[in-house]
Amino acid sequence: MNTSQAVTAESLAHASAHYENFPVASVLLPMRLRRPIGVIYSFARQADDFADEGDHTPEQRLALLDGFRQELHLIAQGNTPTTAFFITLADTIKRHSLPLQPFYDLLDAFSQDVVKSRYENFGEVMDYCRRSANPVGRLLLHLYQAATPRNTGLSDAICSSLQLINFLQDVEIDYKKDRIYFPLDEMRKYRIEEKQIANSDSSGTWGLFMEFQINRARRLLQSGAPLGKALPGRTGLEMRTIIAGGERILQKLHKSRGDMFTQRPVLKPYDWALMLYKAVRAK
Repeated sequence: MNTSQAVTAESLAHASAHYENFPVASVLLPMRLRRPIGVIYSFARQADDFADEGDHTPEQRLALLDGFRQELHLIAQGNTPTTAFFITLADTIKRHSLPLQPFYDLLDAFSQDVVKSRYENFGEVMDYCRRSANPVGRLLLHLYQAATPRNTGLSDAICSSLQLINFLQDVEIDYKKDRIYFPLDEMRKYRIEEKQIANSDSSGTWGLFMEFQINRARRLLQSGAPLGKALPGRTGLEMRTIIAGGERILQKLHKSRGDMFTQRPVLKPYDWALMLYKAVRAK
């Protein structure tokens, strides 16, 4: 196995090990797409870990992310990157004619996680989603050779909704990192205070507040759902499965009235079977 193959294999393992709810470079996709998707997700996962994992200071986290930016600059300038992973990423970008801006956008979002922990309104949250989630969908469309304006808009809706769903799942996890992705103005409207999250308290108006969040995420997901039928073959099947996964998580959140503190929704084998069935039937 040469260096590029080793990096690709490691990237696939790294990406798949970190995403528990939605398929990453799954067996549903043609083999020719699994490797580049694995490399893309590994880039995102490594950069996200810089912002989240370990005991680094904020300055160290930003420096690590800036190191990734410098590697992207080398690729943009046509120069050879300094690490095996970025050499493989550069080859993937060249081979599939991928734009660089989505990679920069991801780094901007993860850098923001280091310095910003609260969001005043939904516009701020969506601006974060635009850079933290939508770039991956856009890169996938380029891999699929389907990056039309319409498909891009649908993909953005799906990716932003999945990011919102992830926020709803991980309220408690994010709070332990001193982050709240709920719009603060909406928390005030529903009389939700931070201490309620700190105390894992789903009483009072929490259920109503979460139902509002769930319904908005569902509408956004449904607005992007036509992409699952627009993409052909196995890529369309993969997309429809991802959409079904988002819907399934929202169903679980709705059933628990948003009490992710005691019933954090995850996808189990039965859910995956149901998702695949729905994806096949929705063709």
